[in-house]
Amino acid sequence: MIPTEQLDHTGPLWRWTGGANSGTWHFLTIDGAAGEALSGTAVMRKLEGTARGFGSLKVRARIGETHFATSVFPSKSDGGWLLPVKASVRRAEGLAEGDEVEVSLEY
Repeated sequence: MIPTEQLDHTGPLWRWTGGANSGTWHFLTIDGAAGEALSGTAVMRKLEGTARGFGSLKVRARIGETHFATSVFPSKSDGGWLLPVKASVRRAEGLAEGDEVEVSLEY
């Protein structure tokens, strides 16, 4: 079993619009030292044969008082990792595009 790691990160919430269904998604980019820590874990899981599709990592996230399970995805264009922040989390925490968001991740 892989031990659980934890990290904290702060960054701006941003919106992506597009795709086949013209959907709108909100993300937090996990970069810098936090992104490097996630990348190291992804490499280890690949070597262990436990890597997930698209290079994603399952995480447990906390923003404010809201806890949720999701996955982070490597960002080829920006570097770092993308954490999707769904509408229910944004509503619960009163978040909007451009807000600085503090997140704690367990992975």
